[in-house]
Amino acid sequence: MGKAYIVGVGMTRFEKPETRDWQYWDMAKEAGTAALADAGIPYGLVEQVPVGYCFQASTAGQRAAYELGLTGVPVYNVNNNCATASTALMMARQFVEGGIADCVLALGFEKMARGALGGGSDGGARGGAADVGGKTSPVARHYGIMAAGHGFEMTPPTAQIFGNAAREHMERYGTTEVQLAAVAAKNHQHSSRNPNAQFQDVYTVDEILAAKTIHRPLTKLQCSPTSDGSAAAVVVSERFVDTHGLRDRAVEIAGQAMTTDTDESFASGSCIDVVGRPMSRAAARQVYETSGLGIEDVDVIELHDCFSINELLTYEALGMCEEGASGKLAESGATTYGGRWVVNPSGGLISKGHPLGATGLAQAAELVWQLRAEAGPRQVAGARVGLAHNIGLGGAAVVTMLRRP
Repeated sequence: MGKAYIVGVGMTRFEKPETRDWQYWDMAKEAGTAALADAGIPYGLVEQVPVGYCFQASTAGQRAAYELGLTGVPVYNVNNNCATASTALMMARQFVEGGIADCVLALGFEKMARGALGGGSDGGARGGAADVGGKTSPVARHYGIMAAGHGFEMTPPTAQIFGNAAREHMERYGTTEVQLAAVAAKNHQHSSRNPNAQFQDVYTVDEILAAKTIHRPLTKLQCSPTSDGSAAAVVVSERFVDTHGLRDRAVEIAGQAMTTDTDESFASGSCIDVVGRPMSRAAARQVYETSGLGIEDVDVIELHDCFSINELLTYEALGMCEEGASGKLAESGATTYGGRWVVNPSGGLISKGHPLGATGLAQAAELVWQLRAEAGPRQVAGARVGLAHNIGLGGAAVVTMLRRP
């Protein structure tokens, strides 16, 4: 197996749906063009293009990639719920490490509808309330576990299942609403330095707690929004890096793993397990083993804070603290500037935004900028190792370790 490197990244600004009069192929062109320009290479050198999205029709990947060029290369349409973009990145890495291609463009985009997470431009509710408990929903089993333990209410279903995970965490470990709000306050603070973030306002913990309740204990400012946006990454082989003189741009993908649900996800009947902590823990363990790097080596982290509780669950899954201690970790300041790690310097999903098909690649873009010391006012001093974590309900968890050679 060869090594794989990211040599170019790009993204659009993440925006509230319908902010701009653009189509998904317009945003994909903007992000893809930026990534190629960052790498300093033309689209004609790209040999494979995995394209991630959730809410457009089949072969939308081709429609998007065609804006970059009509070269006849293979285009793969990828849908893995909220882990879609990191899945496209993983495919790109596998193509390169396996010797199938020397240069791959991973592209992700989403054009969503306003309203609760689950709505898309096709009017669907993938993973949402439309088929909860029904035979046609791919996440019916997950929501069935939730309904058995907590019932089902008329609140947005994704907020409901994560909100119930938060309730369980509070009851089991003594986690407080203030600690949950501290996660959101941190991420809103971080996004104020990110021109690509959907939201750039700063909120106090008290303001976050006073916001509209979506599903107790989660308030609106602790929930990721629907977003439009796109992100891209150019992944290449070591031979390509050397041939094209790209060492100064290259960030190594030192380890990467995807896991899906196992018996552990459902056996406990707990929403904490159903929303992905076991998957995330298993993926992290694999990445630590294959990369030879541990959480103690990591400087900066972009993780899947679709709701504030999931950031806490991910702290535990990544081994940043003992099980149940994540609320105290967040409250301590250990996960922001001046602490042990800087988590979600971009603002995370809560404040940067969450266009499902682009999120994982936007995480990679942020980490590449951080590891190259190109992140401007949000730069993490001396960052050399970064970790990305992206999950999709249904389910998939992708953990990626990036290292500046």
